Amino acid sequence: MQQRALADTGREVSVIGLGTWQLGADWGAVSEDDATAVLAASADRGVTLFDTADVYGDGRSESLIGRFLAANPGHGITVATKMGRRMPQTPQNYTPENFRAWTDRSRGNLGVDTLDLVQLHCPPTEVIEDDATYAALDALVADGTVAAYGLSVETCAQALAAIARPNVTNVQIIFNPFRLKPLDEVLPAAEAAGVAVFARVPLASGLLSGKYTSSTTFAPDDHRSYNRHGEAFDRGETFSGVDFEVGLTAAHRLAEALPDGVSLPAATLAWIASQPGVTAAIPGARSVAQATSNADAATLLDRGFDVIAFDAVVRDVYDELLREAIHPLW
Repeated sequence: MQQRALADTGREVSVIGLGTWQLGADWGAVSEDDATAVLAASADRGVTLFDTADVYGDGRSESLIGRFLAANPGHGITVATKMGRRMPQTPQNYTPENFRAWTDRSRGNLGVDTLDLVQLHCPPTEVIEDDATYAALDALVADGTVAAYGLSVETCAQALAAIARPNVTNVQIIFNPFRLKPLDEVLPAAEAAGVAVFARVPLASGLLSGKYTSSTTFAPDDHRSYNRHGEAFDRGETFSGVDFEVGLTAAHRLAEALPDGVSLPAATLAWIASQPGVTAAIPGARSVAQATSNADAATLLDRGFDVIAFDAVVRDVYDELLREAIHPLW
């Protein structure tokens, strides 16, 4: 697995990481044994970046990761967690006292004294633009509570505001063939600033798996059922904000352009990882098969997959089917 520098932290992380929202909640039930098997399969394939959050299963995802890492010393895995969604996302809740409480809880869940990387979890724009936010985060670094910090954001404008801050290690943003706007400014700005970029929702909540049809249904407790129109949180987090039927058409077009033996999710992850400025893609997985397939997509980077040809198709499909509805929003 190819490893890339995590900004100036002295750490390297795998170009394909593991997103662990699925191991907490909001994607249907995953047993502890199955979750542990997903973590193990990913690590066995060279994944060295686990992304989680304090609200995934109300701490379940962090706790599962903490137990797995304790049982596997010398793992070399960087855990990126997130904070800020345990309370209403209003500016007055982003205080040094709450930052301390949230990070202390995550340290307990993960069983560590110092968090490798903590990211503000899609905070309001006012928080991203406030000097006090970064003073509070710098204080956590200074006393050893966290080793580094970054931000997970919804919009490109928010990403650019975060990248401009000198001590920000990474930004996490939705980036995939259905969300190309980060190519315009975010990736070039991050690369110039030495800020890592984690591409989240890389498979558009499974739409880019190539397995869904018009008859595909999801469990009631799966966000792909209850948040299709932003009923619970930003609708861009579900299917990247793309209309389900339009997404099916776009995914079919992309899959048709691939050579035999290359799956759409593998091509998508390799395409994301090949973009200048991207440090890692962080697909989620609910099974060992998904975790293994995601990690193995990294091999396409070394096997002569024609990323340039696929890139041309990605841009054509986006321009024809998605740009007008998606590009102005995030």
